[in-house]
Parts: sequence; structure tokens; C-alpha cells
Amino acid sequence: MNTHPILVAGAGIGALTFALAASRLGIETILIERRTKIEEIGAGIQLSPNASRILIQLGLGPALSRLSAEPERLHVRDGLTGTTLSSMPLGNAMREAYGAPYLTLHRADLQTILLDAIRGAANVRLAFGRRVTQFENTSSHLIVSTETSSGIETYHGSALVGADGLWSIIATCIGDQKKPRFSNNTAWRGTISRADWPTALPASETGLWLGPDAHIVHYPIRGGALMNIVAITADKTGEEGWNRPGDPAVLQKCFEAWSPSVRNALSSVPEWQIWSLYDTPPRPHWSKGNVTLLGDAAHPILPFLAQGAALAIEDAAILVREIIRSPHDLGRAFSAYETVRKPRAARVQAAAHQNASTFHATWPLSAARNFIMRRTDLMKRYAWLYGWHP
Repeated sequence: MNTHPILVAGAGIGALTFALAASRLGIETILIERRTKIEEIGAGIQLSPNASRILIQLGLGPALSRLSAEPERLHVRDGLTGTTLSSMPLGNAMREAYGAPYLTLHRADLQTILLDAIRGAANVRLAFGRRVTQFENTSSHLIVSTETSSGIETYHGSALVGADGLWSIIATCIGDQKKPRFSNNTAWRGTISRADWPTALPASETGLWLGPDAHIVHYPIRGGALMNIVAITADKTGEEGWNRPGDPAVLQKCFEAWSPSVRNALSSVPEWQIWSLYDTPPRPHWSKGNVTLLGDAAHPILPFLAQGAALAIEDAAILVREIIRSPHDLGRAFSAYETVRKPRAARVQAAAHQNASTFHATWPLSAARNFIMRRTDLMKRYAWLYGWHP
């Protein structure tokens, strides 16, 4: 393999998983991250078996067990009436069916778990507070330029993995000039202590509420000490950024006709952060020579299937596998990685878009949705998703 390290733009969950998996196989990496520290952005995250099995194989099982929760079931309800539409066993049923757990945890906790593991690896370097601006190829290696608070810095590597998210600079550099577009949806995120959670709603399950132009999901995190709740509503205008404060009165008005049980949960949340949901059409290509994309940089996915982080973790596993198969030709490895991953990512993206329409259906389509949902075996429906192995 080339004597230069592999450079990674970004230090999100996919990038950290890639670096950890690569380090286990003796591959040197440098993660270049624009943030100066890991923040508690986004609150909760769901790790279905297709993702949790990879992290467990990397030795993170004990840490995940300490900091995550394992809901007993997914309970789907009609948001207006509160009636049950469907349910899916999680907990032991997921372990038995897929050989790995369905976990829920705080995003910052997962990043901390990964960072702690990486800091113990001699062949991973973290470079925070640096924004990748451009790169160039020489006859022997690749040079990445970054902006820092003190000026310009350059890094030399054998290849570059763009794990820099939806607004990826690397994707632009390899030829995809399409800008993300607002999806006409806004996510409201909040957490509440388990002690303050309404007793009418079980704290040991994942709840999904479907209604006109909106839906709500909630689940335990931090070992069950906190409940994470996300409300996604229709919106006309979007704004870039993850962490804007939200007005509870605006949110309550969106759900004033919904079931009292879920409205009580919303009113119990002390503060809300809002996030405009942007999307892009499928990228025509992820790789160009010794540069490739990973996670949202390659395939942005709306949060209607809880698979954004899971797909990035899957990407990391397959990318490392292909590098090991072609260690002296990273361009070939990246091409093979893209060929393997594109169909899977496209299917998940399409399923998320379908859920967006289904979850937010209005009358009379909502009646048809409810009729079908009551007759759907969700475990069988998503076997293709949760049963994936690298």
C-alpha cells in the first residue's frame, strides 16, 4: 500500500467508523474535521442490526451496552386518534432474527465511543478545526488544502475519503455541482428526563405517530435515563444549520388536533432545536480516481427510515474491505466500493422517500395507509434492511 495515509474529510459517525476499521487492519488515516469539538447535535440516533453488528465486530459492544437503550418494540399509532396501527418486536426478537441488537442512543455518546477507541490506535490522527477547501493530485500522491484559524495547512495522502456530509465540498470537487434542496420538512428535536415522561406512553419502546403533514418518533437514550423525541412537520422555508432554537408555541399549534397523549409529551420537553431537512438527487458518481465519498456526502437520506448513520457505518465496512482487496490500487478499490454500495444506498433512499409520503398522508390516503399498516408484518417488510451483512 502507498506509504502516505488515507485522508478523511470529516469526523462524523461514518468517518470515525472507517478510521477505526482501517486501524484494525494497519491502515493509517488522518481525519480532518472543521469543528473544534464533538457537540451534542441531533440528540438521538437509532442503530438497527445492520449497523450495530459492525460496531460490535469492531469491539464496541461493551461500550454500546453501557450507553444505549434497547427498546422492547416499535409501536405505530395514528397521530390524531392514538389508535394502534402496527407494532414490531425489537429487543430479543431483533437479536434472534438478525444476530445483532436494535439500539437507541445519544449521537454524542456514539461519537464518544468511537473517538475513545480511535484515540487508542497509533495509526489514526485527528485534526480538528480545519476545513478542507481543495485537493490536487501529484504524480505520487494527493495534497489536501485546509483553512484553519491561523491560516492554510496542507496534508499529504495516498487518497481522500469525503465524509463531509450533505453539503460536501469533496462531492463538488469531483464534479457534482447540484446544491441540496429544501425538502419542505423541518425536524424538531428535544430530550426529556424519564421521570418527566408522560406515564400514558411506555418509556421502554419506540413510538411512531403518523398524521397529516407530520409525524413524531420517540425512544429512550442514555440507558433509558432520557427520552428522545423528534417531530417532523411540513414547512415552506428552510434554513441551513443543525441547531436553531424552536418556539414551542409554533410546534404545539402544528399538533393541536393530535392525540392528547402525544401532545402531553410535546409540552413536557423543556426546549427544542430545529433542523431544516435538505435533500439531493442521487449523485451520478461517488468516486474519481483516488477520491471517494462516504455517508451523507455520497447518498444523503431523509430521516424517515432511521438509516442515515447506519448507511454510513455500512459504507465504512465495505470501503475498508475493498481497500484490503486492492491495497496497491486505491482507485480500483474505490470503484469497486461504489459499485457494491450504490444499489443498496439507492434502495434505502427510495424507501425513505416512500415513508415520507406514507407517514404524512392526508385524508383519504391516510385511511388507505392505516388499512394497509394494520395488515403489514413490519419484521418481514424490513428483513432486507436489518438483515444486511458486510
